Amino acid sequence: MLVYLRLFKESFSFALNALRNNKLRTFLSLLGVTVGIFSIIAVLAAVDSLDQNIKGSLEGLDKNTIYLTKYSFGPTQVPRWKRENYPQVDYDDYEFIRRNIIDVEATAYVIFGGAETIRYQAETLTNVEVTPISEGIYIIDNLKISQGRFYSELESETGAPVIVLGYTLAENLFGNDNPIGKQIRVYGRKLSVIGVLDKYGTGLGDSPDGKAFVPANFVRRFRNGGANGLPGAVVIKPKAGTDIGAFESVLKQKFRVYRGLKADEEDDFFVNKLAGLVSFVDSIIGVMNGIGWMISLFSLLVGGFGIANIMFVSVKERTNLIGIQKSLGAKNRFIMFQFLFEAVILAIVGGLVGLGLVWVMTLIASSFSGDFEFVLSPYNMLLGFGLSSVIGLISGVLPAIRASRLDPVEAIRTGM
Repeated sequence: MLVYLRLFKESFSFALNALRNNKLRTFLSLLGVTVGIFSIIAVLAAVDSLDQNIKGSLEGLDKNTIYLTKYSFGPTQVPRWKRENYPQVDYDDYEFIRRNIIDVEATAYVIFGGAETIRYQAETLTNVEVTPISEGIYIIDNLKISQGRFYSELESETGAPVIVLGYTLAENLFGNDNPIGKQIRVYGRKLSVIGVLDKYGTGLGDSPDGKAFVPANFVRRFRNGGANGLPGAVVIKPKAGTDIGAFESVLKQKFRVYRGLKADEEDDFFVNKLAGLVSFVDSIIGVMNGIGWMISLFSLLVGGFGIANIMFVSVKERTNLIGIQKSLGAKNRFIMFQFLFEAVILAIVGGLVGLGLVWVMTLIASSFSGDFEFVLSPYNMLLGFGLSSVIGLISGVLPAIRASRLDPVEAIRTGM
């Protein structure tokens, strides 16, 4: 054991000497490892951060929530031209489902709105996402109110001119003033602010902080939300403990009958579940990870060649020393481990620099990204450390074997 500790100490000393005596060569050679580790860990950290923020934004939602609409939230075998000819899911469809589907905790009808302009006195905000939706979304999305209240079922059905603002949106419009009861203009019409949501934070731009909610029936007064009008969906939250497979089958069967579809006709709608959306997001995250690995491995390959180059040069420069060590009784295994340790130490130095750069990058990115948190997990740090070690080990194998097989007499003679 003491022999290997001495071996490690000598190898560490030789590695430091290589760093000090050949600064430019060592820097250029280690740059590949540094860039490779930086690329891989930076990509993994970015993807993990994205994944964490997406899952965080969906954390309060029931994964069994269903969106009944003409659009598919994931890949589908139905051609696009056929999907485009499907009728929109409209308010009548919502009323049918509300009356005829059991084991439902809450339903809502949503019109997929676009960017709108909101005005309050001299303050004007453009490109605000205003969502026309019925009152059931309050239960479905588990929304939390910080001021005021959400609109009632009566206000939703009658299309009352009321609006609920996201936290950031209310802050931008009113500053420190109390927004409840204030009149603002949306769609060119006056609406009363009756509530402000809690602050949620940013998750893939899907946070309600910058959004606004209005009753869907209010928008239906002046915009076509029928079967051939604006795109809509029925959002359904089944009761806890419901058999989702059976619930989905009953929903499809009853809705097919309602739409008059024959047995040999395919569905002209899609039943999308949030659980399927999460799986789809996971598959995208996996693809992004794979692409990041492919790109970064090229940098690691270059770094490996750089480490191997340093070690071959190191073997040549220390040929005389190797001969002396062997003549004094050093075994081939000792010489080989000496150079392997040195290669690993050099690669770890490059990897640690890369990890340090990623850590600095996450701090800078987090400070400029508002509520979006960049994460450098311990797993990714250990992965970077491990990859550095493996690259050093692989890169040092051939030089170490070459050094261990040198003939002591020839080595001393060559080094003189």
